[in-house]
Amino acid sequence: MTDFFSYLLQLGGLGESGEFDPSNPLMYIYIISLATIPLFMMYGQRMQGKIVLGEISKSLVKLKGMRDNARLATIEYVKISLPQSTDPAAKIDKFLEYFTIMPVDIDPSGLVRKLGHVMRTKDERMRQEVRKICPGVSDYEASKIENMLEAASALNMIYKVVRHFYLMGKRTTSVYVLVQLQMVMPILLEEADALKKAIGTFQKGQPIGDGIGPMVVGKMMLGREKKYAAKETVYAQGEHKGRTLYFLKAEGPAGTVGRPGEAIQRLAGDLGIKLDAIIMIDAALKLEGERTGDVAEGIGAAIGGIGVEKYQIEEVATDYDIPVYAVIVKQSILDAITVMRKEIADSFDKVTETVHAVIEDKTREGQSVMVIGVGNTMGVAQ
Repeated sequence: MTDFFSYLLQLGGLGESGEFDPSNPLMYIYIISLATIPLFMMYGQRMQGKIVLGEISKSLVKLKGMRDNARLATIEYVKISLPQSTDPAAKIDKFLEYFTIMPVDIDPSGLVRKLGHVMRTKDERMRQEVRKICPGVSDYEASKIENMLEAASALNMIYKVVRHFYLMGKRTTSVYVLVQLQMVMPILLEEADALKKAIGTFQKGQPIGDGIGPMVVGKMMLGREKKYAAKETVYAQGEHKGRTLYFLKAEGPAGTVGRPGEAIQRLAGDLGIKLDAIIMIDAALKLEGERTGDVAEGIGAAIGGIGVEKYQIEEVATDYDIPVYAVIVKQSILDAITVMRKEIADSFDKVTETVHAVIEDKTREGQSVMVIGVGNTMGVAQ
């Protein structure tokens, strides 16, 4: 054993002529350091797993608290909005567990049509359930409850998925599963925090960052006759420097995004309105380092969601050879679903100027332009 220590000391340059000197404390430190190497090789991964488990466990507790607070806030709001003899907690808990199965995509033919059918059925089912929970409530109040339930449901899903991978990683002692979960946890917590704050915004019926598009178009529609173009979607006609303008947005101030895809199909197809350009105004997620409220101009259909509305608008634009222009207001996910920040509201005039500049630059007098305000119209009238 002494010869072995002497060999190690020679390798470390701590021994003279390979002799073990018990009076030198550095020799003991060096030996202990070398002895721990096999220990870490055998148990290092397990120790790392314990550390990662602890960090994820703390985040999971935060997510559970957010989920529970969102659930309680929704239940309390329903009780206040519509006093009733029965407790709505059981019905709300049932709603939070609803799920949607996407249609098969093995054969892509007609996939968008199937997606549209599934999502329409989902939306109608949600409205029916809200009416069951709150019979007799106004459409405006019902839309607020729908948005609150959607946010609470999303929080519930985030918590359940994180808990699933946490328990699976803990059961299988797989560090790789846990480390991947640890890496995405800050992003998940940020999204969950945004959803938690959105509950309060929807409860008060305040405009959110995503409503900047409908807000701009809603002001353009003031004082003009509004007509229905599709369910929960209205349009009006105006004029700007010799161009005929058609303004389209979801019907506010209820919290809905409307059906702009169906609306433009009806206006350009069934009603035969000839359009020479389409301008879409929407909120867009900013990149890190970009400023909230910055306005940018581009090409293409500026609309989020699962893709059904975007497909419908692009189909109309392609069939009738209509160029599509986009004006976006940059913001984070937190800004988009919480009360509208001052920086976003201050972009109102710049967005309007940009839209007018596009109209003047891309069209001629006598032509027609469709201006679409895309987004959730919570608290935004017309």
